[in-house]
Amino acid sequence: MSTFPAMDIHRSRFVPFPPSAINALAFSHEPRDGEREPECLRLAIGRANGNIEIWNPADGEWLQERVFYGGKDRSVEGLAWTQEADTKDRRGVKVPGRLRLFSIGYSSSVTEWDLTTGLPARNSNGNHSEVWCFAAQPAIQNDQAPQKLIAGCADGTLVLLSTADNDLQFEKFVARSTTKKARALSVTFKDRKIALAGFADSTIRVYDTRNGYVIRNISLGNLGPGGPRETLVWKVKCLANGDFVSGDSNGDICIYDGKNYSQSQRISGHEADVLDLAVSRDGSMIFSGGMDRRTCLYTSSTKTGGGKWVKVSHQRYHDHDVKAMATYDGTKLSILVSGGIDTRPIVLPIRSFGKELSRGLPSLPHSPPLVSAPEARLVVSWWNSEIRIWRVKNQDDGTEKPKVAARLALQGDENISSVAMSKDGGLLAVATSREVKLFQLVQTKAEGSFNLRIRKLEASLANGARLVQFTPDGKWLAYITAANDIFLSRIIRTDDPTERPRALPKLLRLQRLQRDFETSPLDGLSGAYSRSISHAEFSDDGSVFAVADLAGYIDTWVTEGHEDPTALEVDIVNDADDDADDSDDEDSRPERVSFLGQRWIRNPSAHLLPRLDSKPVLLSFQPSPKDLQRPEPNGNPAVHPTRRNPHPHSHDIPDTEHRLLVVSANNQLNLFDVLAGRLSEWSRRNPPSSYPTAYRLLKSPAKGCLWDTQEHQRLWLYGESWLFMFDLSHDLPIPDSLDESEQQTSKSSKKRKRDRENNNTASHKGTSGAGDAIPDTDIPITKMRKFQNSDNTKGGEITSRSNNWGASGSIASDNDDDDEYATLTALRRAGTTTSSNGAVPNGGTSNGTTTTTTTTKSSEDQAGDDEDEEGNLTVAVKDGSSKRGQEHWWYTLKYRPILGVVPLCGGGGSRESEVEGELAESEKDPLEVMLVERPAWDLDLPPRFVGAHE
Repeated sequence: MSTFPAMDIHRSRFVPFPPSAINALAFSHEPRDGEREPECLRLAIGRANGNIEIWNPADGEWLQERVFYGGKDRSVEGLAWTQEADTKDRRGVKVPGRLRLFSIGYSSSVTEWDLTTGLPARNSNGNHSEVWCFAAQPAIQNDQAPQKLIAGCADGTLVLLSTADNDLQFEKFVARSTTKKARALSVTFKDRKIALAGFADSTIRVYDTRNGYVIRNISLGNLGPGGPRETLVWKVKCLANGDFVSGDSNGDICIYDGKNYSQSQRISGHEADVLDLAVSRDGSMIFSGGMDRRTCLYTSSTKTGGGKWVKVSHQRYHDHDVKAMATYDGTKLSILVSGGIDTRPIVLPIRSFGKELSRGLPSLPHSPPLVSAPEARLVVSWWNSEIRIWRVKNQDDGTEKPKVAARLALQGDENISSVAMSKDGGLLAVATSREVKLFQLVQTKAEGSFNLRIRKLEASLANGARLVQFTPDGKWLAYITAANDIFLSRIIRTDDPTERPRALPKLLRLQRLQRDFETSPLDGLSGAYSRSISHAEFSDDGSVFAVADLAGYIDTWVTEGHEDPTALEVDIVNDADDDADDSDDEDSRPERVSFLGQRWIRNPSAHLLPRLDSKPVLLSFQPSPKDLQRPEPNGNPAVHPTRRNPHPHSHDIPDTEHRLLVVSANNQLNLFDVLAGRLSEWSRRNPPSSYPTAYRLLKSPAKGCLWDTQEHQRLWLYGESWLFMFDLSHDLPIPDSLDESEQQTSKSSKKRKRDRENNNTASHKGTSGAGDAIPDTDIPITKMRKFQNSDNTKGGEITSRSNNWGASGSIASDNDDDDEYATLTALRRAGTTTSSNGAVPNGGTSNGTTTTTTTTKSSEDQAGDDEDEEGNLTVAVKDGSSKRGQEHWWYTLKYRPILGVVPLCGGGGSRESEVEGELAESEKDPLEVMLVERPAWDLDLPPRFVGAHE
């Protein structure tokens, strides 16, 4: 038997997650000259399943902040932002106007979304057909007039919608349907008065929106005999100098003069339809995307456009049709974002095109649509309105593949927003924007088979929720509504399998602390956008509850008293009737509710938890070791009602420390002692400067984590393309302090660093918001020929050239920042017993280490991995010692893209194994997880266009 603790990984690709195409992209702001990018800049992504994702560029960090869930047959086909006029407060300070988001999708109305709740705020009305395209009127600085919307319909009608008075109303018809009833495919504003519309009858029409007068009809013609009779004008876009450009179904890019509305140039850019166009702010660059999967770039001979346009580049960043494109060309952020049927957004640089790499954003949701019940070995996956429950057998029970134990399709049109399951697999909660449903799962075992029955439970829950979460024992259900209200529901469960669990009719509402926050243009009608709750989590014993919002604030609550089966199920006490010695500080509640002698109060140290410097992306409680958990008393002893105190209750709160891990958007690990209201000693001794270089260079944020706390204090973090392990029982290595002999070297190193910061072209990190900067050469140069004379005719001397490229192809990291924090970190660790030593440079293992058996192998060595037909792979990840000392972190980039990782066995219990015919002593089960991948080549996509040369 091996003495090393291990983690068994079931590498799974059988869990379905249907892809959802990107149909629309829109940035919230237009860049203004001389102004920096606003902090409230956001990118909205509309998908075919009706969901709208809100992304924060965050200087190139790219974080998915919110998801507005749609429903059945509610595809998002277009997005547009408007901003109300700026105002001034009482002190005369300028206050930016409120941002508003609109969408269309296979209906005759335009929908406005509440950015705080993520729900539709209102729909437009009007007697017109389906809306196929729409656009927002351009905003003019210091203009108080509201922006209007123009929408093109299926019968060729153009309508003008007013957004004045915080409303969305039909104003007038700009154009009526023609005899042909040609569909309006694209529309845009040339200025606040002139609108351009592309139709399905080979025509671009120019309208005066004030009176509906047709200024000009521009015909594109057809391809002649053998070609289609009509040319579809899929997109029309205006340039900064007044000219405009169109993309059509012939694959042509046409440029038009903005003064006389005549075609000045035609470029054959694509082999198939051009589906979308994007332009730079100065109008000197045009991007096009089409059905042939190409993204093309066109530039003008003049810097401001108007000259001869030429096609300079085309490349396939996508695996399918490119359906949507959006640009933001500001002072620092200069990017193009494209998306299509392959579901993955791609970010390209604009000003630094050819100097920086492209970057692919995660195509899978940031919140994994996976939960598990480790005690029952059940895994639940969901998408849209469907749920599947999988049964994963223990390897010792046989080698049967995981199978679907149950399927569940919700009635209604709303997509599922959140799912939760109790640890024993007995309860399942499903939330949509309309309702929260509670189910009981009953497991029955017949002769060699496993059956799962689903019973719907009657529950008086709220109308809908964005987040739901069970305590591990399933006695409490927390859910967060769209308006960010927090409710707790008490579930009564018994050991009798024939008796159904029931939710008590009384709901407990938790109040968050009043926080200071700045108003933002993203604030909706129902509250502040930054105060939207993004994460909620219970501790492993169910006695502590925590939530985190986008502003970086953390609120916590604890249980007061203990469960007493003899007490009233619901005991409501008014403040006037409560005992005088009650020290509860929640004065905002008019009543105090106890459930079976137990109630929830705000954590006395909740106000001491600091605000995060960036948005939280992960919230998780560290499980307490079994030997440190105190058994709860049976009921509340010494609590008896009297005449003066008819509603007594216990004031006991948890006294064992609960540690809460909060990972921020910059992947900083914040481990808090919740009851003490402070950072844990591990977080104080291990600042971000001590993190491994491989971890600090990660671009995608953390999606989830797993804990292995039976024999070690191991934290397993994972993102879309990485898996990292930290051993919290040891400190991370820190840079060695510099002695006097090394000070001169440090000074020169810091000088080189300042020079690189001043010269962005020499820096490896990109500055436009896309990928990293392309180095001087894609291939590392090891030798160079030096010529002595100017004519370069004679042979030169061949000399070796050192480069700063490592074996992995990335530039060697600069650890100058570590020197600045090494002294402070050493002082924090003074007086503590640690065993941290140097780390292996590649973040993996060195000679003699048995950290992993498969994930660190080369592609040739992986041929011997044990993988079945379904793609399952069992990996034993072990930790050992090396020549340089004990390793306390490890990572791999082998798994990608990761949909989610869920535990199948929490590391507890014991099992017996047979060795050489004898029964060995029982050992603790290792952490067993299921890692679900959704590779791009496995997506079920429609047939794509195949060019003549393919």
